[in-house]
Amino acid sequence: MIHSLFIINNSGDIFMEKHYKSVIHRNICDYFFEALGKCAKPEDIPAVISTPHHKLIVIYRKKLFFVSVVVNEVSPLFVIEILHRAVDIFEDYFNDCTEFTLKENFVIVYELLDEMLDNGFPLATESNILKELIKPPNIFRKVANMVTGDSNLSSTLPTVQLSNIPWRRQGIKYTNNEAYFDCIEEIDAIIDKNGSTIMCEVQGYIDCCVKLSGMPDLTLCFTNPRLLDDVSFHPCVRFKRWESEKILSFVPPDGNFRLISYHIESLNSVSIPIYLKHNIQFKEGSNGRFEVTFGLRPGLGKSVENVQLNAEMPKCVLNMSLTPTQGRYTFDAVKKTLVWEIGRIDPSKIPSIRGNITVSNGSPLPESNPPLHLNFQVNQFAISGIKFGRLDVYGEKYKPFKGVKYLTRAGKIQVRT
Repeated sequence: MIHSLFIINNSGDIFMEKHYKSVIHRNICDYFFEALGKCAKPEDIPAVISTPHHKLIVIYRKKLFFVSVVVNEVSPLFVIEILHRAVDIFEDYFNDCTEFTLKENFVIVYELLDEMLDNGFPLATESNILKELIKPPNIFRKVANMVTGDSNLSSTLPTVQLSNIPWRRQGIKYTNNEAYFDCIEEIDAIIDKNGSTIMCEVQGYIDCCVKLSGMPDLTLCFTNPRLLDDVSFHPCVRFKRWESEKILSFVPPDGNFRLISYHIESLNSVSIPIYLKHNIQFKEGSNGRFEVTFGLRPGLGKSVENVQLNAEMPKCVLNMSLTPTQGRYTFDAVKKTLVWEIGRIDPSKIPSIRGNITVSNGSPLPESNPPLHLNFQVNQFAISGIKFGRLDVYGEKYKPFKGVKYLTRAGKIQVRT
């Protein structure tokens, strides 16, 4: 499976490496750096990089590259899932996964990697099991370990290691029993210059924070479950019942976890919450023109927040002198990037930005106008139309407090001009 793992920062420094089967020299990462040099953005790095004797499988999260080295034939998606799970565990332990936090908890990171993978194969990837094996760091434990010389490793095996429910331990007790569900959806879309949607997809997931005593058995219903077609489940979900009844039945892990992820294609009936009117012109030997106006789709009924517009201008552009009616803009003359931060859109006051584009003399004009990229979010709104029905608790006598939150935000939305 995984022979070696290298963690690399944005500057190209390999600040952490872990070898499982045999030591592979870090020179193997030269193939990764070569592929990265051909990418315009770090997010564009290929997931699989071929070398003469190895395969590099890469993910990019939290401004860090996680590069795994494999020798034998293996499913790339399997390795990618393991790498994402490792990042999730680091975030759960340290509340973040940055270069600083990983270096600050150097020993615990290596202990986690040792327990998660045995000889390169996944062994313990559930947070509850790992927290019984390796205690999460805190100030008091660090001081005690420095005084006594102990480590965070437990001397006993986890109670759920051999259980048929390895994601939940026995004897959990809470004074207040609570269950919170966050339905978060991201829109990926391409819009042509006439405002018509060429492509629209929704990536969604349901994140849970469950703090319930004992061993509860939950069932979660949706009012329109047929919308969920391409779905990925947490291991706690009973798949047969979902197939037959479209009901999520599960014994939840304790704490935070992702219940399901789903992907919805070809949403012809879904309209993006905001639209643009744009006019971008380049004229040789004189100033060009840049005008963009935002608008809200009628009938939305929700406020659109954290709105931002990004554009990568052509190399012939020297400067941009614009006047926004709301928010502020910045133009990087070196990178040729325009960023307009709008914030919250008031339906009674439509934001716009307009002004001149300074073009260098003698430079060829661009063959096409640059695309615009949008960012926004809408609270308490699911663009796919998915809605929670009811949550029932079996096996326990208490009635928990239940909370649901919806969030729609932009993923990769490109508006062609």
